Amino acid sequence: MNNLKTFPKGGIHPDDSKEYTKDVPIRNAHMPSVAIIPMHQHMGKAAECIVEKGTHLREEMLIGRATGYFSANIHSSIPGIVTDIKEIYLPTGQLSQAVFVDLEGEFDRIGKSSNKQNWDQLSKKDLLDKIVDMGIVGLGGATFPTHIKYNLKKGNRVEYFIVNGAECEPFLTADHRLMIEKTDEIIEGIKIIKKILKPDNIIIGIEENKPDALSIMQRTITQNKLDIDVFPLKTKYPQGDEKQLLKSITGREVPSGGLPLDVGAVVSNVGTIFAIYEAVAYNKPLIERIVTITGSIVKNPGNFKVRIGTKIGELLEDCDGFLKPPSKVIAGGPMMGFAVYDLDTPVTKGMSGIIALSKRDTSPSAETSCIQCGRCVRVCPWSLYPTLLFKLIEHGRYEEAQNNGLFDCKECGCCSYICPARIPLVQGMKLGKLLLKKKV
Repeated sequence: MNNLKTFPKGGIHPDDSKEYTKDVPIRNAHMPSVAIIPMHQHMGKAAECIVEKGTHLREEMLIGRATGYFSANIHSSIPGIVTDIKEIYLPTGQLSQAVFVDLEGEFDRIGKSSNKQNWDQLSKKDLLDKIVDMGIVGLGGATFPTHIKYNLKKGNRVEYFIVNGAECEPFLTADHRLMIEKTDEIIEGIKIIKKILKPDNIIIGIEENKPDALSIMQRTITQNKLDIDVFPLKTKYPQGDEKQLLKSITGREVPSGGLPLDVGAVVSNVGTIFAIYEAVAYNKPLIERIVTITGSIVKNPGNFKVRIGTKIGELLEDCDGFLKPPSKVIAGGPMMGFAVYDLDTPVTKGMSGIIALSKRDTSPSAETSCIQCGRCVRVCPWSLYPTLLFKLIEHGRYEEAQNNGLFDCKECGCCSYICPARIPLVQGMKLGKLLLKKKV
């Protein structure tokens, strides 16, 4: 495939391991008997819990109200009774208040016909209000509240709306399957966003290792005579990072500490666009998402439509369990995800994958001293000096690390992946940021 787009500096190409699930159609996960629904599933402030123990809930009922502008609503993914409200640990290590719901009563949507709304008559404000009400956040992993990204300030102009179909993390194929199975819905979601943003150009970026998704998207756009371009991208991690994707497609570089809108662009993941389609066309809150459940020891890996709050352990049972006991279970992708120690941990809005790995997959090499090989510098997409930052943090020189670009680090894991000394570079960056924020 010629003329593949990619970002110019750094990056890696690990074995993508997508063969486990890329050809497996999306299935419905079982309905959880107990849903554990955290109030903090997004960037910004946690939602305020507005229910109490004993409250009877209907499916899709608002249970957490956004606290201010930089927050997002939370809805009940199942009908039932609130049996407990307490703090739990999320895979990130963050504590969050969570509502425990025992399944009981009748579903309002499952098994019933839904009337599609005529959104053509809605104003930009009406569409944004719908995105706010339905609790839509970025489903590519960042969980940035979508209404903030789309609510342009006066004078802002969007030259490029970029649809992120890269899905560059190894193992994950949720977006890939969405593009194949929900093509028309994603295209309609793009039309909804076009009405909000009025961009000059709309471009869908998809990595070359998804030729079927590239083909079906291009064919659908051509058949419908839509003014949308599809760009094949080189398979390269972290191509799906919005700043790297923007650089790949437009050549524009987001300034340090800036956002894509600073260079006239908005980027959204295909999962987010599908959620917007359902929110606007069917008044459906974000109560479920597609999750890739995979790994070398999962008996029947696949992509599942999962209710928010479902326990990870129960989802693994939908795959008939393990071929052998797992050494590690990861929430998210292997590069930027988090190992979970408790399989009762619930699926949240930002959880795109669950990966179970064997001891052979995860056995670490012993850490040794840095040999000054420079590989981490060569692969860093943000032109940082990872070993220098790590040493500054290790010696407590946090402000100096900040001055050398610590907060530009996206924790993509390229440096840790390539390091022959097996130095925990990404963990060092995370610690340095945390300690700096605490000092502030």
